[in-house]
Amino acid sequence: MMTHFEYIGLGFCSNDHLATVPFIPHDTKVRVISHAIMGGGPAANSTVCAASLGFSAAFVGTVGDDADGRMILDDFARQRVDTSMVKIRPGATSAIAYLWIEESTGARSCVWTREGLDELTANEIDPEAVATAKVLHLDGHNAAGAIAAAKVAREAGVLVNYDAGTHRDGMNELLPLADLLICSEEFILKLTGLTDPEEAVRQVWAKYRPSVCGATMGARGSMCFDGKDFVKCPAFKVEKVVDTTGCGDLFHTGFAIRWLETHDLMECQRFGAAVSAIKCRGLSGRPPSAPTRAEVEAFLSD
Repeated sequence: MMTHFEYIGLGFCSNDHLATVPFIPHDTKVRVISHAIMGGGPAANSTVCAASLGFSAAFVGTVGDDADGRMILDDFARQRVDTSMVKIRPGATSAIAYLWIEESTGARSCVWTREGLDELTANEIDPEAVATAKVLHLDGHNAAGAIAAAKVAREAGVLVNYDAGTHRDGMNELLPLADLLICSEEFILKLTGLTDPEEAVRQVWAKYRPSVCGATMGARGSMCFDGKDFVKCPAFKVEKVVDTTGCGDLFHTGFAIRWLETHDLMECQRFGAAVSAIKCRGLSGRPPSAPTRAEVEAFLSD
């Protein structure tokens, strides 16, 4: 008998090498202040955050049968995320990322690779697991598998949450399958060729008709449109930003979970913004930086 998961994330997972530095170097050298290796990846971070917020969660993706792959799977297990649907590629190298985090601001730069790691195919998706979930979260990676899963989810009435952060192969097929289509500002402006994110959100909603279309704008907050109401929500001010890695990933988690509960744009954006703000207290998008539900509710009640 299979286990049913409330939140299924499908996409990119990696080992992240996080180096806190006095400044992000360019054509020069700088001594690292601190260094850590932690799990990462947009959909992976989102899925771990869902588990931290109290949802039963599973991740779908690919890893190699190398040491990095074992570390990635072990980290998911520690965070109570099921990995039975992760495909292990024999002889492949797992994805890794290198992040430089500016000590004074928490701003970061990231480079990553998954060279030699085959992506999911459409027939590697478990339709029953997807069809019995509450949320299918996608980050645009593993496009063939993501498209297949999104089609199953839409047919079954499962909420498709698409974190449209970067233009990738397959995105044109994913866009019309999303229920929550919240894009990075960069993504939606590039998609539309516009310079005004509000107009871009309205145009993308009109073209694809998701339940919600929106844009995240970092420290400037977010904006969302449901075909009727257009809501702008500021980001919460954070006294000391340690690291912004994962803020967008976790915003999408918080928004989707609160959407299941309220269908209220401002409430969902505030909840997502609170998850992101709390995350800034530490490195990466994983616990203990990623908050629990109780921590988010306490933050919002202050």
